[in-house]
Amino acid sequence: MRAETQNLVSEIEKSLDLLRQRLGWETAKHRLEEFNARVEDPALWDDPANAQKLMRDRQALVDALDTHDSIKQELEDNIGLIELGEMEGDVEVVTEAEAALRALAKVAAARELEALLDGEADANDTFLEINAGAGGTESCDWASMLARMYVRWAEKRGYTVELQSESAGDEAGIKSAAYKISGHNAYGWLKSESGVHRLVRISPFDSAAKRHTSFCSVWVYPVVDDNIEIEVNPADIRIDTYRSSGAGGQHVNTTDSAVRITHMPTGIVVTSSQKSQHQNRDIAMKALKSRLYQLELDRRNAAITEAHDAKGDAGWGNQIRSYVLQPYQMVKDLRTGVETSDTKGVLDGDLDQFMAATLAMNVSGKSRAEAQSAD
Repeated sequence: MRAETQNLVSEIEKSLDLLRQRLGWETAKHRLEEFNARVEDPALWDDPANAQKLMRDRQALVDALDTHDSIKQELEDNIGLIELGEMEGDVEVVTEAEAALRALAKVAAARELEALLDGEADANDTFLEINAGAGGTESCDWASMLARMYVRWAEKRGYTVELQSESAGDEAGIKSAAYKISGHNAYGWLKSESGVHRLVRISPFDSAAKRHTSFCSVWVYPVVDDNIEIEVNPADIRIDTYRSSGAGGQHVNTTDSAVRITHMPTGIVVTSSQKSQHQNRDIAMKALKSRLYQLELDRRNAAITEAHDAKGDAGWGNQIRSYVLQPYQMVKDLRTGVETSDTKGVLDGDLDQFMAATLAMNVSGKSRAEAQSAD
């Protein structure tokens, strides 16, 4: 077996080792048996919320075990083909098996990275907020582009997206929008997107066709599971009702059904503008509890706390990623150094490379550039 092929095999085996570690391999199958026994309990669905969580956790374990076994089996199959091809002098078989191993190494590396999503709330659903910043109409349009980008990303992953609230821009786009994104590891993947996003382009709203720079802030926080207790003192909150703004026509609320909750000790403000005021209170309170839980998570990590407290205005000096459409095309993450000229793909939701690099950096403490220079 060639040295290059041996290195591929070694990389895949290391990925499998990490997957086993993250799974708790010694107890994984026993835990699956326990899940299966609980699923067969007729009383399971007496508590729908807990039942759904159990089913979600069970499926995540099943998927992880299947992924490990599939990679392991494919590795063994291709090693066998290479050995057979070398014995029989069949170059074509060896070449095809080596190509399959190269593809498998990429899959294994991606699964290894996903296995690093083992933070306290990484597996949870998530709330995502987008707010237009410096730049007026330009930023409102940029906010709508970002909203589309994240919805596309979530849909590609098979996640469920629910619009919680939206405030239309005065001339175009949106001033703000809040979404709930549901699916395994939704928060774990999206948490790296919190920060300011900067756009440079020729303005479609400028008759002189000048280049403009726009900013929007993105904030991501986990949906709190029912088994996590977050106490909110009624004396610490102010609840306001108002008429939601929208695109106009028959869908505009004619009653004060939208709800805004302000948590006075922290200054956190959450809103919901669905049709039912009762529903809006429930959605906003859940969002507030999630924000408070995120705040507690942040306090346990000084770097994240500093980012949260210094969130500030969406403008120069706070950006995590730049999207340049003119005079050249480039999207660059300022934390990891990852960049691409495929701006259309990124704005259509191809964000995994940025999220993966940030996740790897958070685990290793190094950016990709630093890791490469260390090598």
